[in-house]
Amino acid sequence: MNAATCPLAWDPNGKAARIDDACAGIAAWAERSLHLEVQTWPKPGLVSHVDAGSHSDMNADTFIRSAQALYPYFELLAHAGARRADMTALRKIGLRAEQAMLAATHGVNTHRGAIFGIGLLSAAAGLRNAHGAYAHASLGAIVTREWGHAIEAGPRAADSHGEVVAHRYGAGGARREAARGFPSVYEVGIPALRDAAAHAPGDPEAMRVHACFALIAVVEDTNLLHRGGPDGLAFAQREARAFLDRGGIVQPDWRAQATAIHHAFVSRNLSPGGSADLLAMSIFADGLP
Repeated sequence: MNAATCPLAWDPNGKAARIDDACAGIAAWAERSLHLEVQTWPKPGLVSHVDAGSHSDMNADTFIRSAQALYPYFELLAHAGARRADMTALRKIGLRAEQAMLAATHGVNTHRGAIFGIGLLSAAAGLRNAHGAYAHASLGAIVTREWGHAIEAGPRAADSHGEVVAHRYGAGGARREAARGFPSVYEVGIPALRDAAAHAPGDPEAMRVHACFALIAVVEDTNLLHRGGPDGLAFAQREARAFLDRGGIVQPDWRAQATAIHHAFVSRNLSPGGSADLLAMSIFADGLP
């Protein structure tokens, strides 16, 4: 059972909607996935519709403006994927998307990681809808097959927090995650969403909270390493695992417990932004099975 359902699905008989309509549907679902991520609470240290978490320069409205600005670029990426464009072409669209994000948010980086991750998944979805040979392949598998090598070999932004932390601590980061087909999405995020559906039917927000904690518990989140170093990462993973080990969203008072962990993250200025991006990617990929 999906956490939410995208209105677009692959037609195995080859009678899919026109490419333009298909790419518009992919982009709409990408934007909606970003909306659902920010409309999830409590997420430890992260921005939501309730509060700004560990951030002083952004809030939920900032994220909504950013997601709306990104819609046309997700559509362009889906079209590029349908044409089987190379990674250089995808990267150029991604850079334009970043510029649009910064313009919409007055210079705040809300979605750089999601532009990269959901952008690649959008391109894979466009390719899958245009080429029947990919009808039964996961979006992650398509990313690896089509662009994995180029992702690993591509230029690196030496001044980005993710690259700095990856170099300092040997963390894999978003690049390795994407090149390998998003294992955190397919092995952690999506299974967590579907597992939670059995325990919280009718409560999609609880399902997303469960998936968020599941990701924080295992992901080597470079945002956490940037803000708190190895100790901050260890604290975050330990708190998330403890919440899940106690029963997670099955506990009657789970919201109070999750809220307490949220405040503990805020007090330490921790924000697992990488896990938030992976949550949005999990929502997106789960809606496009």
